[in-house]
Amino acid sequence: MDFDVSLAEIEKIYEIAIKGSDEDKISAATILCGASLVRGWNVQELTLLFITKLLSPIDPPNYSGADSHLTSQAAFLNVLLVGISSVDSVHIFSLHGLVPLLAAGLMLITEVFGSRVPEASGTLATGEKLTHWEVFSNAFTLLLRFWRFDRLPVEQVRSNATAPPFGSLLSPECLLLVRNSKLASLGRTTKDQKMLKRWSNILSFPADPVFMDFFPKLNFWYRKHQEGIASTRPGLVPGGPVHRIVDALLSMMFSKVSNGAEPSTPTTSENNSSSGLALDDALKVPAWDILEAIPFVLDASLTSCGYGKLSTRDLATGLKDLADFLPASLVTIASYFSAEVTRGVWKPALMNGTDWPSPASNLSHVQQEIKNILADFNVPSLDIDGKSPPTLPLPLAAFVSLTITYKLDKATERFLALIAPTVTDLASACPWPSLPIVTSLWVQKVKRWSNYFVLSASSTVFHHNRDAVVQLLKSCFTSTLGLGSVCIYNNGGVSALLGHGLVPQISDGISPVAPGILYLRVYRSIGDIALLIEEIVPILMLSVRDIASDLPKGVIWKSKKTHFGIKYGQVSLARSLARVEHAALLGASLIWISGGPKLVQYLISETLPSWFLSASMLEQGGGESGVMVPMVKGYALAFFVFLSIAFAWGIDKSHAPKRLAKVIGLHMEFLESALNRTTSMHCDSATWEAYVSWFVSLMVSRAPSWIEEVDEDLLKRLSRGLSRMDQHELALRLLEIGGIRVMGAAAEMIIQFKRI
Repeated sequence: MDFDVSLAEIEKIYEIAIKGSDEDKISAATILCGASLVRGWNVQELTLLFITKLLSPIDPPNYSGADSHLTSQAAFLNVLLVGISSVDSVHIFSLHGLVPLLAAGLMLITEVFGSRVPEASGTLATGEKLTHWEVFSNAFTLLLRFWRFDRLPVEQVRSNATAPPFGSLLSPECLLLVRNSKLASLGRTTKDQKMLKRWSNILSFPADPVFMDFFPKLNFWYRKHQEGIASTRPGLVPGGPVHRIVDALLSMMFSKVSNGAEPSTPTTSENNSSSGLALDDALKVPAWDILEAIPFVLDASLTSCGYGKLSTRDLATGLKDLADFLPASLVTIASYFSAEVTRGVWKPALMNGTDWPSPASNLSHVQQEIKNILADFNVPSLDIDGKSPPTLPLPLAAFVSLTITYKLDKATERFLALIAPTVTDLASACPWPSLPIVTSLWVQKVKRWSNYFVLSASSTVFHHNRDAVVQLLKSCFTSTLGLGSVCIYNNGGVSALLGHGLVPQISDGISPVAPGILYLRVYRSIGDIALLIEEIVPILMLSVRDIASDLPKGVIWKSKKTHFGIKYGQVSLARSLARVEHAALLGASLIWISGGPKLVQYLISETLPSWFLSASMLEQGGGESGVMVPMVKGYALAFFVFLSIAFAWGIDKSHAPKRLAKVIGLHMEFLESALNRTTSMHCDSATWEAYVSWFVSLMVSRAPSWIEEVDEDLLKRLSRGLSRMDQHELALRLLEIGGIRVMGAAAEMIIQFKRI
């Protein structure tokens, strides 16, 4: 079937989903969420647009009352929500950039259905009743998966980082801003114009901006969610509506719990004499009210367990009953336990098989798998003394115990896909070996998820150990450059750095993961990213020394010709310089990926000057004879710094000109002060001279717009310094690019050249 026919068929199905009967609409929605999502890019893109439109109701966001037409479409909307909830579908929406458009529709659905009491709103194909809460839970969990709220706990580890990692600013508010911008600019590109011309009669999105204030219930929950992560929650007001819901939930969760003849149900009040009927009535409230009460329920439950008033088994069972009662509560459960682990006020839980499930039977297997992945790295031991069983923070133990109670089937996959990354990120932020312990527990539950958890557990080796991070950085350089006999990647290059992706399977199990892939997985969790600069540049310099040391002595000046007229010395030098450039490119890439523009600015303004002023930093190899190695070091450092700036702000005026001008100006001031001897340099003079000449040459040849941003007087002083270094042509070229404002200085320099 060709694309044209496929697109036409998809269009017909979409029209049925809009105009057909209720049964036909549900059938059409099922087809759209099925095989169409795995077809070619064009079919996939159109299908996603249609699904996004169907999940973007035309009701105004700031609706009022119970008049929304969405409640009559509950079954239809639920089919769409469940149909796109698979892991693959979520990734497909992200790849096509449609998450912001879809998010606004999901917000409206959660606002409407979350504001309704849990009454039936339709009937499923199986004959089961569909409630407002079920539609709400499916939409709410899907929204938070697109939001990727699971990234929040682990990013708290980076509190001292110079710059937050990419994606940390992602939030419901950010999604709406991107959505508004995207729709405001719709139709400006040729691709958009073709799409609108063909499907404008059936496909359109409201261009009016949408903000979080349009969704008061969702906005209130989001603010409470942020407050719960940042600080301790306020106390529960006695006798209020939230208090009644809390007591009703606790009674529901632990109604079967008893300790002998005395009930041990957690409670928020000393005298709870409410009847069962009253408790049932207390729970016939909108889902948003339940979510507001759940943090207090969890606090009472965990406190009772911590003081021994509630068994660990009963706690896990109660949490599961709560999650079954309102699946959307998994979001708040994950948020609460993440915040409590971060606070660190709970005593550790003994994973001994009695109080909590034991991971002992699988720990040795997990450790061996981690060693297979980290073939070139030292893996801390997981051996646990029988007298000292493994431990986890109490909230994490409770969270893991809840997750392993789930059966892995299609009905629960979408909820596990929400909380599994949260468990992983939360355990990753805890001390070693928390995540290997969690992995051991999950391996007992389901083996097909073991690779995911084992790979995540292997990454935690680098989270709290700076020496391991340094070893990983060194491995990135040695593998890329093909240095060192112990390196498992002998040929070097990008293929050695990145390997074959994540955890390729071989006949004997899991194969080693390439160092570049490992770094991409762990850099977000390194506490102080600025410290990486202190490691990357020395490693770069040592790598350059090893490359330059392989050259024959005197190769630059005494190259010999072969019978074919080729100077093998020049070939060897060119090959070595190409490897040096690769090393500089890798170093700049690591800096850019790890911290972005702020880290590059820190490199230029703070760290780099101190390196040049301290001989010990740049001369770690020490004892190089001649000028070959120091010169190549200067060339590598110039290429590294040039690429770092280019990655951050580009090579023309279109990328952050003010910040670029500031950074270039600061660095040119430093170079000028050293050239004119107002600043004393302690590094090797050959390294310094090579750095200055190559860096300015790179600016002149590849980024002349940088020079145009430099102050006129500074350009003149810098050109005079280059002339003193016998770089007359480079100095003149610098003034030439400076333009008419430095024409007089250029004329004077030309006259001086003629006199010489």
